[in-house]
Amino acid sequence: MSAAAMPLALVTGGHRRLGARIAMGLARAGYALAIHGRHDAEPHPFLAECLAETGVPWAGFVADFLEPGSAETLVPAIAAHFGRAPDLLVNSASLFGQDRLDSVTGDELADHFAVNASAPILLTRSFARAERPAEADACIVNLLDQRLAQPHGDQLAYTVSKYALAGFTRIAARELAPRVRVNAVAPGLTLATEDYGAEQLALLGQAMPLQALPEPEDVARAVLYLAGARAVTGQTIHVDAGAHMRSYPRDFMHLG
Repeated sequence: MSAAAMPLALVTGGHRRLGARIAMGLARAGYALAIHGRHDAEPHPFLAECLAETGVPWAGFVADFLEPGSAETLVPAIAAHFGRAPDLLVNSASLFGQDRLDSVTGDELADHFAVNASAPILLTRSFARAERPAEADACIVNLLDQRLAQPHGDQLAYTVSKYALAGFTRIAARELAPRVRVNAVAPGLTLATEDYGAEQLALLGQAMPLQALPEPEDVARAVLYLAGARAVTGQTIHVDAGAHMRSYPRDFMHLG
């Protein structure tokens, strides 16, 4: 497939962690890639290897969503570089904190809303305004979190900002149909940080209805499905081994 015929995807936060896994899945499916990062857009080594292996066109774009105006300029910059607007927008970039109700500050709330809600909203507007052929299947996939089904008090600013993005997903799906489809994926614990030990991760896996934690590739496959599901909009797919169906007396991620 020629570069001009390839679909083009913008993955925010796509240079590392889960965003990079999503970008890797899209590359293997034949997408050209615009890879965004906050301070740099250098692909993680496993993604760089995949990009070299697949040979898909790609470029990195840096934008700090805490800086006013940064989200609005990203889609135009990508269109200028590739000569066309993206066909797929994956809002994967997220800001996490460890605040709770008794400790969260106004600045923390503002920062989390800027990255996790405001930036995806402004990117959606730019994406929807971009010129495309009438037959183009433009699609947006927002990354949410399984915790929204069973919310707990930890990471309060992160959680409430993701609630805002969840609500916007449904609003945008109605507002932008039929030109743009808007869906979401809600992962569970997928890429654990170094704070989690092997014993704790095994315990967490056994606590899931499917008795295992999801893999990053599971999330990437869900994004890829929604990217091609022309009859699907306004939907959220939970990729969490069933965690959203269970009620835990406290945040199950802190079991152990």
